[in-house]
Amino acid sequence: MDIRAIFMGLAFAFMWSSAFTSARIIVADAPPLYSLSLRFFISGVIGVAIARALGQNWNLTRGQWRAVLIFGVCQNALYLGLNFVAMQWIEASLSAIIASTMPLMVAFAGWTLFGDRLRPMTALGLVAGVVGVAIIMGARMSGGVDLTGVALCFIGAAALTVATLSVRQASAGGNLMMIVGLQMFVGSFVLLLVAPFFETLTFTPSLRLAMAFSYTVLVPGLLATFVWFALVARIGAVKAATFHFLNPFFGVAVAAVLLGEALGWLDIVGVSIITIGILMVQLSKQSPPPISK
Repeated sequence: MDIRAIFMGLAFAFMWSSAFTSARIIVADAPPLYSLSLRFFISGVIGVAIARALGQNWNLTRGQWRAVLIFGVCQNALYLGLNFVAMQWIEASLSAIIASTMPLMVAFAGWTLFGDRLRPMTALGLVAGVVGVAIIMGARMSGGVDLTGVALCFIGAAALTVATLSVRQASAGGNLMMIVGLQMFVGSFVLLLVAPFFETLTFTPSLRLAMAFSYTVLVPGLLATFVWFALVARIGAVKAATFHFLNPFFGVAVAAVLLGEALGWLDIVGVSIITIGILMVQLSKQSPPPISK
């Protein structure tokens, strides 16, 4: 993994993790599914406009169209939709922590479905990451937490696993920004169909809501998604997914600063173990030095 990929992964992890805090602010004053549908529609319009300005076109490969549909449904409608709904009842930091379990799901699916090889240190690193997540979650759950919200987040993480693996189909053929914009439209359409069955279209307007919504549209919505596609195309789904282990650190930190959510010593221990797990995974990807003769 080169330096550029590492910086891309760090930037993606921070942007992605910050979305949990902005989402928590949004759902306090607006219906989650309607809000998310509107966010995706605006992001889609901006994304396609940028793609056209860059000279990109609609001529995607069959694999890319498949990725647009799968990513739009699984990542946008299911993963983010379930997380937005869940954050009506659980903290933003806990949602970020649960999302970080996704790399193990990706690694397991990659191994069982695609024949990916996992080196021993890779497997140990992934396990270490999950242990760290378990420590943080155990501390949070002992203090009382809504189990329905937790379940929705885990289901969302499973859906995100499917979306992540589908990006393999989008790594060739170019037109990345066009793919980003089109999959936003897919998510918007699906959520708009579902929202009337679960929500009433009412909201409380405020500057706080407007700022959180604008940030969510532009940064986690467009920029982070583009970086994610580019990162997976550069280093592969399993390696890229390890950056999700940074979600607890960034997610807890941003939520603590902006929302005043608690940060205990077990959170620090858990994040430290997760960081060790990331290091193990990344070291396992290094090519061994040639043997001198």
